[in-house]
Amino acid sequence: MENPVTQESSVAEVEALQGQRGRSWFVRHFGLLLMVAFDALLIDQITKRLVEATIEPYQTKVIADFLTPYFTLTHAQNTGAAFSLLTEGGVIFFVVFAVVVGMIVYFAPRLPDRDKLSKVALGLQLGGATGNIIDRLRIGHVTDFLHLQIPQIGFDWPVSNIADICIVAGVAILFFVSFRKDGGEAA
Repeated sequence: MENPVTQESSVAEVEALQGQRGRSWFVRHFGLLLMVAFDALLIDQITKRLVEATIEPYQTKVIADFLTPYFTLTHAQNTGAAFSLLTEGGVIFFVVFAVVVGMIVYFAPRLPDRDKLSKVALGLQLGGATGNIIDRLRIGHVTDFLHLQIPQIGFDWPVSNIADICIVAGVAILFFVSFRKDGGEAA
């Protein structure tokens, strides 16, 4: 096989080849992850803005009467972590966010190219974490609004949001993937 860079190659040709390799490496390792993260972030931010514009804080909106015992939209202002944990967390949220981003940047290129499910999971986690950190920077708290209950069994899930769901789904997917061999077969 002939080396694509010969003595006759100009500096511009070499730079173009290096740019193509760099781009394809980046897209291969981060393309799907970033698309999922962007979509999760966009849906999260749009839904939060809609809730902020249409439901007063700490008020509930009924979507449909038949859903009311099980699901409502309740505008909550969460100063804590997921499910209102660590209400006095302060700077810890930004540290955790930086650690999560650092881990994603470290691990994503080490995933096999065919392990798309893990990249989706990391994208969900990145999009969710980014959505909640944007809220903290923008308004000092996270807007939660999804309230799920099953009164017959006493189940009352803490009010959450799309970002929280993305983070939990990403963790669940990674847990599932960890039981597969070679990124495809079940263990």
